[in-house]
Amino acid sequence: MNSHDVITSENDPFDPEILGFDPEQVRRKYIEERAKRLREDGNDQYVEVAGQHAQYETDPHVESGFSRAPINEALDVIILGGGISGLVTAARLQQAGVYDVRIIDKAGDFGGVWYWNRYPGAQCDTESYIYMPLLEETGYIPTERYAHQPEIYAHLQRIGKQFDLYDKACFQTQVTAMHWSDESARWTVNTDRDDVFSARFVIMSSGPLHRPKLPAIEGIDTFKGQSFHTSRWDFAYTGGDSSGGLTGLADKRVGVVGTGATGVQVVPNVAPYAQQLYLFQRTPAPVDERNNKPTDEAWAKSLKPGWQAERDENFCSIMAGLPVTQDLVNDKWTDFFKLAFEILDTGDVEGVSPARLALAREVADYRKGHQIRTRVARLVDDRKTAEGLKHWYGQWCKRPAFHDEYLQAFNRPNVTLVDTAGKGIERVTENAVVVNGSAYEVDCLIFATGFEVSTAYTRRSECEVHGRGGKTLSAHWAKGMSTFQGFLTRDFPNCFHLGLTQTGVAFNYTYTAGGQAEHVAYLISEVIRRDASSIEAEASAEAEYQRLVRVPGPMRKYQETCTPGYYNVEGKNDGESFIDNHYPEGPVPFFRMLAAWREQGDLSGVIVK
Repeated sequence: MNSHDVITSENDPFDPEILGFDPEQVRRKYIEERAKRLREDGNDQYVEVAGQHAQYETDPHVESGFSRAPINEALDVIILGGGISGLVTAARLQQAGVYDVRIIDKAGDFGGVWYWNRYPGAQCDTESYIYMPLLEETGYIPTERYAHQPEIYAHLQRIGKQFDLYDKACFQTQVTAMHWSDESARWTVNTDRDDVFSARFVIMSSGPLHRPKLPAIEGIDTFKGQSFHTSRWDFAYTGGDSSGGLTGLADKRVGVVGTGATGVQVVPNVAPYAQQLYLFQRTPAPVDERNNKPTDEAWAKSLKPGWQAERDENFCSIMAGLPVTQDLVNDKWTDFFKLAFEILDTGDVEGVSPARLALAREVADYRKGHQIRTRVARLVDDRKTAEGLKHWYGQWCKRPAFHDEYLQAFNRPNVTLVDTAGKGIERVTENAVVVNGSAYEVDCLIFATGFEVSTAYTRRSECEVHGRGGKTLSAHWAKGMSTFQGFLTRDFPNCFHLGLTQTGVAFNYTYTAGGQAEHVAYLISEVIRRDASSIEAEASAEAEYQRLVRVPGPMRKYQETCTPGYYNVEGKNDGESFIDNHYPEGPVPFFRMLAAWREQGDLSGVIVK
């Protein structure tokens, strides 16, 4: 953006005096702050939770010593993963007439990320009325606008019970390998429980939010206090449960590492109990209002059939910048897009030049950031702390955070922000965390550092997939994922991929999961209906689809100016992050395209035989 693009007249809405800030100064500040955080190691700044770090992945929610007899079985479908995607897909398969399904998960129950994330204060950040799946099918209405973990977890268990999925679930079981046979047209699936399954179809639904991400901080293994990852919360040490009551921390000095969506929820829920809480921050989060409230019973009773899908698509349309006549969700997520229209003083983009629209969106981005920074200054008493908590990067550089108590927690005398000025923690000793040469003694270290999202697909799935001729999926995708429509890959017949796989990724993941489940259920039912044995992508169709999704989109360009994070592979922006290589028009057009493809009925682009 150039100054002459912004200031065109004294009445122009882009005038700094009207905006209350100078966009050019903000832009320069963004560049300056980004430069502080750039580093060469990218994802290598994290270590795998294996070997000496394996304790960070141990399941604290089950008793040790579990065993069972191995299973040797032939069946129609195996789903790897019992989170939202796996559960919704199993439900949609039943609706398509496919019941011979087994779900395998290393966790002790259904729930996915909501099984693992039981830390105090955990709750969804998109509205629960669109986030919690299959509400109409189960007849359930969430008790609050942004439901907490126990309610979400219980709802996912409800889905498992209602669709009789527990009878065919293998928990505390890890798939170790899968091999395809052209002769039998089946997959052999092996597990760490010595199971051998023969399945017509396998569905990869392990998801991106289950393997903890651990920073490779010097001396982290020398720490003699208690340490754990938020997704493996140690309530035996802290006391209490996900609702609070952490009385075990009353005499403890606690260090929290990480300021993403998890850290933002953990801090205000640990602060009332810890003797001292240090938050070690490399990059502050943009924390906007959440405005949680109980569900209005009158509103719930007024809902008509189809309300959840309508509300979900409306939200995802707004988030993709598509024109809609109303904002059904109307929260801080959609605020940004309304700001752009407000700046343009128009209700839609008709008649607005592309250059001016792009400028309006850029200035709206800056304005949103300005609003959030102003909120920090208003809520945090100490000026130095407030300055440290202000983010200086674009609204979509990281997943936005929302909380109504996070910033206020820093007004407590026992809470200290340790701002590393973008450098991160220097090292860890036996009893302290060292930042900028100063040691902060702690009894407990809590890593709110998220999950592996941008690492190799088979590493996140924790198993290798051997397709036709023994070809491995990790080798086939060594230079990047390659699919047709995000689901099927040439030479890996009857193997379907769910999640962040070249489809239409929405900010509300349940929208993506629901659309994917519907499509996979259709494909499998079509193979069965046609009395065929296999389905896979045509090589030419897969190649053509890669040409479509691998063209760098606006988000890639946007990320070039962003501070490092998992959205841009820690600043590498190499085209292989989870926000890259998706349908260029966004999630809503993507799933509409799939619906039209199904309606056409000829299965163009895939081989069914």
